[in-house]
Amino acid sequence: MESLQSRVLVQLRDMILKGEFAPGERLAEIPLADRLKASRTPVKLALATLEHEGLVESSPGGGYQMRKFTYAEVSDAILVRGNLEGYAARTIAEHGLSRQLARELHELLAIGDKAVLKDSMNLDDYAVYVEMNSRLHALLIAGSENAALSRAMDMLNGLPFAEASSMLPMQSSLEEGHAWMRLAHSQHHSLVDALGRGQGLRAQALCEEHVEIARMNLKMAMERPEVAAEVLPGIAIVDLAARTARAR
Repeated sequence: MESLQSRVLVQLRDMILKGEFAPGERLAEIPLADRLKASRTPVKLALATLEHEGLVESSPGGGYQMRKFTYAEVSDAILVRGNLEGYAARTIAEHGLSRQLARELHELLAIGDKAVLKDSMNLDDYAVYVEMNSRLHALLIAGSENAALSRAMDMLNGLPFAEASSMLPMQSSLEEGHAWMRLAHSQHHSLVDALGRGQGLRAQALCEEHVEIARMNLKMAMERPEVAAEVLPGIAIVDLAARTARAR
């Protein structure tokens, strides 16, 4: 039952983050169970977990419904990720970058270099970069060896567009996004350099600055919703119009 419950939870969370449910849509247990080829019990437990994570909410008529996220909520989640990763990076730098972690980080930098340090990028290069980026950010958290920090990041990554690669440059052309990816990857190089030199404060500041690219893309999604809808289908669950001064 536990493995089935975990599978249902992962599937439902993925469907939500891909925008398969409209904000306010009722999430009925029986249709979901049929769709996921599962019984009602794991679906019910998964929905309860998703409510705790903040992805769904109680429905006035009972059960659950899809909720809508505000621009400010997503922007804040990205900022929090920058702070968590900054703390992880500072911890690694101050404790000393291990040889194994250094080797793994440099291997990822080399993969990223091959993807972005060329005249133009194709879709395969983008896919390689996304995978490299996710692995590099995950290594930072794992390398801090802080269980509480890892749990906090796991919960944060369950929120829409808070995960490291979910708000990569979404410009309307590959050429336009290429320049931003080069900038992001140059920041990766600076970060790994700071870790190797034991520069904790510099590493922390670089992580906090790094997430500004994701926030820039969120702003662009608000200003160019037609592009966002094509590149990021799940953006439909974010109320881009509800932008507050605090999120600017």
